[in-house]
Amino acid sequence: MKPSALTAMLGTEIPLIQAPMAGVQGSALAIAVSQAGALGSLPCAMLTPETLRGELAAIEAATGKPYNVNFFSHTPPVPDPAREAIWRSQLAPYYAQYGIDAAQVPAGPGRAPFSAAMLEVLKEFRPAVVSFHFGLPEPDLLSAVRALGVKILSSATTVEEARWLEARGVDAIIAQGLEAGGHRGIFLSEDLTTQTGTFALLPQMVQAVKLPVIAAGGIATAQGVAAAMALGAAGVQIGTAYLLCPEATTSAVHRAALKSPAAQHTALTNVFSGRPARGIVNRIMTELGPISPAAPAFPLAAAAVAPLRAAAEKAGSSELSQLWAGQNVSGCKEIGAAELTRELAQGFVSSH
Repeated sequence: MKPSALTAMLGTEIPLIQAPMAGVQGSALAIAVSQAGALGSLPCAMLTPETLRGELAAIEAATGKPYNVNFFSHTPPVPDPAREAIWRSQLAPYYAQYGIDAAQVPAGPGRAPFSAAMLEVLKEFRPAVVSFHFGLPEPDLLSAVRALGVKILSSATTVEEARWLEARGVDAIIAQGLEAGGHRGIFLSEDLTTQTGTFALLPQMVQAVKLPVIAAGGIATAQGVAAAMALGAAGVQIGTAYLLCPEATTSAVHRAALKSPAAQHTALTNVFSGRPARGIVNRIMTELGPISPAAPAFPLAAAAVAPLRAAAEKAGSSELSQLWAGQNVSGCKEIGAAELTRELAQGFVSSH
């Protein structure tokens, strides 16, 4: 495969990024993908500085190839006790069903934004790529990351967001289409009607900015890769297709859902975290949402739901779990991540 501007920038052989997927992967998936010549990613929003250090040490011990570390860059909200009380009252039937005392469930965030403490860990390891979701960290932190000599990527869900990121000096932009699983990267607005499908968004973004644009959302096969490249993508980012790989930490109930007819029906929901994210439609999404005005601001909604999910999963049910998945699960395969990466890479060969 001949080198491209993106592979030269990332230091990879293949212009493919494995999407960082918090909660369903750790270092093992990133290692396998990087070893296969693409860019493996480690999601860090749910890690402490200590666990991040351990994961990065594991990656560096296993591969000398480039890898990406991904952080959220949201502004933590001020807790609203009244809204939290309304939210817990909505969850009351589920607490009762699973015998959980709501008063014993602690409040608090489930995901933290990039911080000075995380920056100190990055200084030790200096990964090739650092990527952000929900915009960018504040300027001083961003400058400090840039000073490490890393490449900086961030997700945009609209042309306006892409221009905003370009103006702030990122190296490449991930065009996150509406089909993508997990959290929307939307950050300049909360209006979900602004969100566009990948193959409508991609050519508009390519035209609007001078930076390399990486297509993400609904791309699950080599044919999808080739289609994205034909529309001007510099590369692709793929997440959902990796969820059944043995290196992913996807739960048993999540794996079962991905292999079931239910996976054909996904929706954007805020009931798990307080921010719109795409997952397989299940009981709690249907009964409380999928978008609930009662859900506390991101990431505060997560705390009250977490023990319910754990109890339901222990009983073998996915009815209260966030089953993140994109709109196209056709590429999900129970094969090693390296083998899947090589299969997807055939799309770059056919796109030349």
